[in-house]
Order: sequence, then C-alpha cells, then structure tokens
Amino acid sequence: METMDNASPESAAGYRALVVDDERPLAAVVASYLDREQFDVAVAHNGVDALRLAREMDPDVVVLDLGLPGMDGIELCRELRTFSDAYVIMLTARSAEMDTIIGLSVGADDYLTKPFSPRELVARIRAMLRRPRTAPAYETPAPRTGVTEPPPRVFGALRIDVVGREVYLGEQPVMLTRTEFDVLAALSSRPGMAFGRRQLIEAVWGESWVGNEHLVDVHVGHLRRKLGDDPAAPRYVTTVRGIGYRMGTGR
Repeated sequence: METMDNASPESAAGYRALVVDDERPLAAVVASYLDREQFDVAVAHNGVDALRLAREMDPDVVVLDLGLPGMDGIELCRELRTFSDAYVIMLTARSAEMDTIIGLSVGADDYLTKPFSPRELVARIRAMLRRPRTAPAYETPAPRTGVTEPPPRVFGALRIDVVGREVYLGEQPVMLTRTEFDVLAALSSRPGMAFGRRQLIEAVWGESWVGNEHLVDVHVGHLRRKLGDDPAAPRYVTTVRGIGYRMGTGR
C-alpha cells in the first residue's frame, strides 16, 4: 500500500484505487482491505492532494469521503470528472438524501453511508469493476472470428457504439461516465421495453446492490443533460410513469 507522499504512477499489476478521507484511521482501514484484495492503493487526506494524485496515478476507482475539509467531496468529484472516468464511490456520514443526490449528480457512481462494512465496500467496488470487463446480458456480445461487428444503435441523431463504448450526437462525441454509459446501453438494448428501476439496478449495479433505487433517477438526469434531452419532452430517455424509463426514438 502506498501513501499520498510516495505513490508512484508506475503501479504494479492490478487495479489502482485511490482512498480519499480526512479520517486517517478509517482511510487506513479501507486501504488495508483493498490492499488485501491485491489493489494498488494510494491514500490522500484532502481534496488538493487527491486531485494531484489522481492525475499522477490514473486510478480505476476512487473511494471518496463527502465531508472533506476545504475542497469537499462534491467539488472534488466535479473536478475529477473533468479528466477521469474512474469509478467513484462516495462515503457519507450525512443522512440527508439531498447530499447524496448532489454527490451522484456531479458524477459519483455509488455511495455508502457511514458506518459501513469494509467488506461491503470492497464487494461494491469489485462489482463496479467487473462491468466493463464482462459483457452483461444487455450488451452486444463480442463478435466471433470472421463475423462482422454489430452496427451501432441509432436513435435519431444519437449513435451508441456498445462494442467501442462510444456515444455520438451527430458528429460530436458525448463524454459519459462508465455508469452513465451502462445505463444508456441497458435502455438501448431493448428500445420498446419499459425498464423498472430495479431492473436497471440489476443490469448496471448488480443483483446484490442494496440502497435507494432513486439512484437510477439521478444518473438518468445526468445522462439527459449530456444528451441535451428535455425532461418535459425527451427524445432519447423517456419516463414511463409508475414504472421507470424507456429508450425513445430520438425524433
């Protein structure tokens, strides 16, 4: 395990994790659990050092305390999203739902409320990291040798390349977080189907995920903003009242 002072961008093989918490004993416990799981771990105790370290080490996942001194976790997450698509899981001691929603709206992927089980945290992280590495049921399978790759999914001006994990509006690329892309990929896999929140949770976060299912609403809202979708008259992600969401035609 490395600290903020001696972490090296040239990490050993394995996933890279950055733990950001001003409670040093808690940060050490979280880091030790990740280290035991063979993550390459770095630790920072404030937002400024965390940003610098994130640029140096390019983490796969960031465990981020919401209540940091100075630059808080929300501002740090907002800054992090300008250059990193690392998974971000927030740790919060606050019970107010609005704090969690704000954190998710600036790009966090998941959250845990303190006190929490370090084992559950590690399980959540493992589940997130498996998503790009294995093809969930909603993703287009990898083509066999000699077989043409499936075409992108097209909804009006929106083009979704599931294999390449790229999204375009017209000729302009749309920069989505991994979780936002996974939500869009799930919805676009069956355009005529209304997905309930729990169905999207299971498709994107996994069947074992436990928490407030309105997490889906926050990520859909963020996705809509990036797609320029008007919630009052959406073209791409439409609301199915009382159920959840469905992929629109784009027209």
